[in-house]
Amino acid sequence: MPVIVQKFGGTSVATAEKIRTAARRAVDAKRAGHDVVLVLSARGKTTDELIALADEITDTPDPREMDSLLATGEQESTALAAMAIRSLGEDAVSLSGGQLGMKTDDRHTRARIQSIDTARIRRELDAGRIVVACGFQGVSPAGDVTTLGRGGSDTTATALAAALDAEVCEIYTDVEGVFTTDPRKVPDARKVQRIGYDEMLELASLGAGVMHSRSIEFAKKFRVPLRVRPSFADGEGTLIEALAASAAPVTGLAVVEDECRVTLSALPDEPGVMSSVFEEMARQAIPIDMVIQNIARGGIADVSFTVPKGVLAETLTAATAAVDRIGSGRITQGTNVAKVSAVGSGMRKFSGVAARMFRALADSGVNIEMVTTSEIKVSALVTRDGCLDALRRVHEEFDLQTPPPEPAEVEPHAESQTLQDVVSRMAGMEDIVVSDAALDVSQSRLSLSGVPDRVGTAADVLEAIAEAGVSVDMIVQNSGTDGLAAITVTCPRGDLRQCRDAVEKRIAEWPGCRVDDADEIAKLSVTGVGLRSHTGVGQALFRALSEAGVNVQMVATSETVMSAVVSPDVGEKALAAVTAAFGMA
Repeated sequence: MPVIVQKFGGTSVATAEKIRTAARRAVDAKRAGHDVVLVLSARGKTTDELIALADEITDTPDPREMDSLLATGEQESTALAAMAIRSLGEDAVSLSGGQLGMKTDDRHTRARIQSIDTARIRRELDAGRIVVACGFQGVSPAGDVTTLGRGGSDTTATALAAALDAEVCEIYTDVEGVFTTDPRKVPDARKVQRIGYDEMLELASLGAGVMHSRSIEFAKKFRVPLRVRPSFADGEGTLIEALAASAAPVTGLAVVEDECRVTLSALPDEPGVMSSVFEEMARQAIPIDMVIQNIARGGIADVSFTVPKGVLAETLTAATAAVDRIGSGRITQGTNVAKVSAVGSGMRKFSGVAARMFRALADSGVNIEMVTTSEIKVSALVTRDGCLDALRRVHEEFDLQTPPPEPAEVEPHAESQTLQDVVSRMAGMEDIVVSDAALDVSQSRLSLSGVPDRVGTAADVLEAIAEAGVSVDMIVQNSGTDGLAAITVTCPRGDLRQCRDAVEKRIAEWPGCRVDDADEIAKLSVTGVGLRSHTGVGQALFRALSEAGVNVQMVATSETVMSAVVSPDVGEKALAAVTAAFGMA
């Protein structure tokens, strides 16, 4: 029989009645002709209560013992659910992570899945039982209990669906599905019927709280259809699958209000700088986001990135170590910031998306501090005050309350096959997946320095470019200093003159603003799955460039692509170094 995996989170199994509801869902699926694996989180606030209890015992709980403690929460909920299923007339068995064959590495409290031995699960399913699986946990090579960290039960469910070649993995939550943005913040937000893996990856990593990005990574790697469904009703929810580009430029928005900005300024513009920064961040396992390096001036470079507020102290420690290692630099931080992001695979087909977003932000009176883009994402770091009004305005600008035509095509077979070829060679299920490295020498660069750091500046610049009929690729704006900021864009080489003329007309009244360009640049990009959640990707990329003596001029990152602009005369050398570093030579 086809396998279906169902997952219920903590709030969906918080009470006996809710556990019985989850049990009925599993029984209904079984009687509809499926083999069923039911994955459960710990009930309600059980995990928080266990953590609080450990804190009463010691200020420094041992990670191994914390894993042993926290794993009991899922064991409680699965045992109760198995009892509920039997009371409904079907046979069931509860299995811990170890009994499931969930093998992980030995990083306690944040383990990654290496493999799943499905033999026990298959035997139980063949015997007609519903398998009730503990989410969030596995077993290390030494046989110790491990936990998977944030989003661990979603990750467990998707990984089991991949290992069992399940027909679908259903994630039951306390919301109706995936929305165009958080409906609690934007009342006009609309539920999305279908969404592509890449779009969902970006939204999950950018602050959409419906699912954790690790589970989407599994789904994309192993082509697992995910359906996010409400646990409290019979709605179909949202299907996450392989889709062609959307018919609309933007599919969804996300906002993160607890971001912090860290800037390393006055760094030497030379090979190895970005490598040092990323290695120190990786050493501390810092989940950095919005990595931005703009064009250097006078041999001096600045690098900015954002991190969750909760890891700011560790980030500053790592940044200090990086500056000491480099030998120069200053560290500044900003805490009154929020990140607003627009995501849509349709951006590949539409021009002027960033200009429209920036104008909407400007109309809301919100100033932009940083900008980074990818093929399907535009993220702006703004002042936290007023960011929710700005989110509503951007939602309205792209008419997200109105359903677009549904995409029907799947992604091109060649791309899917390349990814699957890489996945088939992985040693562990959560290993880094870098499926391609490419060099683009068809673009030019236009840089503005000394532009006013005020509301509307980015909108003015991007609107001028869009009105000139020029499509831009990378857009980078770094945090302003002394009331001034810098903006850099890349565009097709044949459009550089047209782009410069349009910008110079628009900024004519900005005293002190300077424009310079480069007719030839080399943009090196690595493509994969979950590049930001694996801090080692940036570390490996920039170490390879450093060891090859290649200086990095610009940086932009996303969940699926990490790009660096280098001098065109070293482009081929850079590509060879990166290809070798990721085992694609």
